[in-house]
Amino acid sequence: MFDRPGSGERAILVCVGLGHAPEPDRIEEFTALARSAGAQVLDVMPVTRKSPEPRFFVGTGKVDEIKARIAELKADLVVVDAALSPGQERNLEKALECRVLDRSGLILDIFAQRARSFEGKLQVELAQLEHMSTRLVRGWTHLERQKGGIGLRGPGETQLETDRRLLGKRVKLLREKLSRLQAQRTTQRRARQRGHVFSVSLVGYTNAGKSTLFNALTGAGTYAADQLFATLDTTTRRVFIPGAGKLVISDTVGFIRQLPHTLVESFRATLEETVQADLLLHVVDAASPVRDSQIAEVNKVLAEIGADTVPQVLVYNKIDLTGAEPRAERDACARIAAVWVSAATGRGLEEVRGALTEYAAAAAPPVAATA
Repeated sequence: MFDRPGSGERAILVCVGLGHAPEPDRIEEFTALARSAGAQVLDVMPVTRKSPEPRFFVGTGKVDEIKARIAELKADLVVVDAALSPGQERNLEKALECRVLDRSGLILDIFAQRARSFEGKLQVELAQLEHMSTRLVRGWTHLERQKGGIGLRGPGETQLETDRRLLGKRVKLLREKLSRLQAQRTTQRRARQRGHVFSVSLVGYTNAGKSTLFNALTGAGTYAADQLFATLDTTTRRVFIPGAGKLVISDTVGFIRQLPHTLVESFRATLEETVQADLLLHVVDAASPVRDSQIAEVNKVLAEIGADTVPQVLVYNKIDLTGAEPRAERDACARIAAVWVSAATGRGLEEVRGALTEYAAAAAPPVAATA
């Protein structure tokens, strides 16, 4: 029987590239993810494969290399930059005699650390339980067989079955609580719509500067830091902009490549603020060498939640790191399509306010003529 190893913080990272070597920016991002979760990164091992190996995801030779590195560095955690199946995770843990975590588990752990609001904690717990449900068998193998004999007979089900039943009850309870919170959000949203309040949502790749821009526009003072997933909880503020009137601006959770599907599902109620918005400010890290791929990843998640039809303005942030000048760019229809700003220094904020004014004016209901 196999009992799952205990976890720790001394980690070896395994970055897998399928068909090519893992890109340097991907390795850098995965390392930042691990450190955001509190891991002490001892080594990063790049792996190139044509396709995933069914048993371990990586080849048996690479498993031997990782095991030797674990012994050399006295690591107690291996984190793989891929979505492992429960079987692959279990097989790696048996072979390495070390706790193994995949990319989804790592992101879920970061979300669990950063959630602050009641709703955020419920959403993260739901995602964790759904992720865990397929992995229960590993932690309970020592309890799968019922004992016999007088005084030792069980209640008719194994510990594994009991745990699954309790987990199912908890998932149902969490869904009911989130459903009630979603109903409250819907009521608040309808009130804003009746009052013709223009709604704006900030979206973007994690650490692009959404919260910094949100604070600059609203003066909210929400937490902002140079780290991945610094804030998770959606924050909404009313703000008055001359020419645009009263607006509602929402700061939402950041996206990342291979965002776990369970997280997208759990945060769907929160992300409905994005779906129902009148305008999306898509904040982009202008200093990132892979900003185009980050834009594509955000647009992919927006399409998944049904927000790809909402009007969008690209906000190229962090121009203080690139030397670019603040400006606004227009599309073929003469609408503002992109603005270049530095939320940290305030340069270009007038261009952002100009875009909000333009779109709010276009969406305003016509004024009835007086006799």
